[in-house]
Amino acid sequence: QVQLVESGGGLVQPGGSLRLSCTASGTMFRRYTMGWYRQAPGKQRELVASIGSDAGTGYASSVKGRFTISRDNPNNKAYLQMNDLKPEDTAVYYCHADAGLYAAWGQGTQVTVSS
Repeated sequence: QVQLVESGGGLVQPGGSLRLSCTASGTMFRRYTMGWYRQAPGKQRELVASIGSDAGTGYASSVKGRFTISRDNPNNKAYLQMNDLKPEDTAVYYCHADAGLYAAWGQGTQVTVSS
């Protein structure tokens, strides 16, 4: 089973930027589809962005053009660069790894966008 650890959350003003990082254990990282999800209070967890083993990406319409997902296979890392943050982006952000036969979640990192 893969273990995931997120970092990079925090408090930022509207219009600001943050970069989230996700570090995975094991040796099969390059085969995983990696995703970033978020969950705001009282709302369901939603997919924000994903990147496949072929580096193909997908984004939720609410973040397209502002967020960028990327991966660094040699270092077992996935990133979410978040620009032009808005108060509605406030949520706990979770890293997700889909290995086909199994999946894993990170523990989450809080992102708060507020002035």
